[in-house]
Amino acid sequence: MENHSLPKLHIAPLFCLLFLTSLVTCQLNYTFYDDSCPSLTKIVRYGVWTAISNDTRMAASLLRLHFHDCFVNVCVGFFFPQGCDGSVLLDGGEKNALPNLNSARGFEVIDSIKSNLEKACPGVVSCTDVLTLAAREAVYLTGGPYWSLAFGRRDGLTTSETAANEQLPGPFEPLENITQKFAAKGLDTKDVVVLSGGHTLGFAQCGVVKPRLFDFAGSGRPDPSLDASFLQTLQSTCPNRNESNSNLAPLDASSSKFDNVYYKLLVNSSGLLRSDQALMSDNVTGSMVVGYSKFPFLFYKDFGASMVKMAGIGVITGSNGEVRKNCRVVN
Repeated sequence: MENHSLPKLHIAPLFCLLFLTSLVTCQLNYTFYDDSCPSLTKIVRYGVWTAISNDTRMAASLLRLHFHDCFVNVCVGFFFPQGCDGSVLLDGGEKNALPNLNSARGFEVIDSIKSNLEKACPGVVSCTDVLTLAAREAVYLTGGPYWSLAFGRRDGLTTSETAANEQLPGPFEPLENITQKFAAKGLDTKDVVVLSGGHTLGFAQCGVVKPRLFDFAGSGRPDPSLDASFLQTLQSTCPNRNESNSNLAPLDASSSKFDNVYYKLLVNSSGLLRSDQALMSDNVTGSMVVGYSKFPFLFYKDFGASMVKMAGIGVITGSNGEVRKNCRVVN
């Protein structure tokens, strides 16, 4: 369902987030597990590599799972945030939200990695840090950039289906709404363009794409901004029948490789999702898209920087939260 209304920005959670983001991120550090779990990166990298080897879509799934974890922020009490806290991994709650239901994947990969970490260094590494690192490895192992990560995130104790439905950006939302949702997390317009580049990996279900192909904005016609040959290809992949809703369409032409082809497609009016192609409708975001389409290493550098920013949203540190033994349930 298309939503043209501006998102509700709840004052208490937003204040909580802005007050605490800089405070808690400075409590993370790059050597957090050096002594307590020196094999962390090796174990996570092997787990992600194995998963991608068995299913190339898994790289995109792990990256998306991390994004969906960090973007759902709720204040528990007045000064206790949820953000990047592993809440998306808990059974129920966010898993049942519309953006995640029947589409979020990779939970079993995190479970497997966590199980191996519990054997190597029991009770040490949080599920949140596992997911954060797994997303970095998924990008790196598919040809994307490597960025340094600080650790020490703790796991949250709650998960909210309502918050996920309200706060996660949707594929049908206008750019203004998406930009405001990013701003509510302390992310700017550049982060919108850069993090959208994560759609260089993976697929989307045809049920999300078909409104652009057959009944754009209730017109009964395709989205006029779509390239004609690209439209024909998509209509073949996603025919106008209900049974095609679960078919998969690639988000870009090299959907198992992290590169800048996503931006080249947007320049050529061949973005799969309406929310992606909308980046070209604004002069500021459009100029960034053109820049990243020409300079892949600039995109890689900025993507790592934006991922670090996102991984610091509403993190829990110190003695707050917990280190879950099983990522699906609280201890």
